[in-house]
Amino acid sequence: WKGRLRMNDRLLSLLGLCRRAGKIVIGADPVIDSVLNGKSYVVLMAKDFSHNSKKSVEKACNTGNVEAKVISRTKEELSLAIGKFCAVVAITDRGFSDKIQELILKEQEQEE
Repeated sequence: WKGRLRMNDRLLSLLGLCRRAGKIVIGADPVIDSVLNGKSYVVLMAKDFSHNSKKSVEKACNTGNVEAKVISRTKEELSLAIGKFCAVVAITDRGFSDKIQELILKEQEQEE
């Protein structure tokens, strides 16, 4: 843990805000439960999330009709942003979810 985030990382800042607002579910099993119970709007996975866990989360997302996105951040960066070690989170608020997806889309457009 380096203890440092890129200060201009709007996505990670927003995830930290979600955590403080209590609008985030952390960890594979809680995320799967949240998705299958219709409580999540989007699932975000770190780029170094384990393959097997990723498969089970994606399967739940397909079943629950929730978008799953791999973000260009590591588990370490994601964990630092929300203050708890994890590789996958689900957002349980429509407003935060929309804003996060918008930021991810902008990032992807800039990378192309």
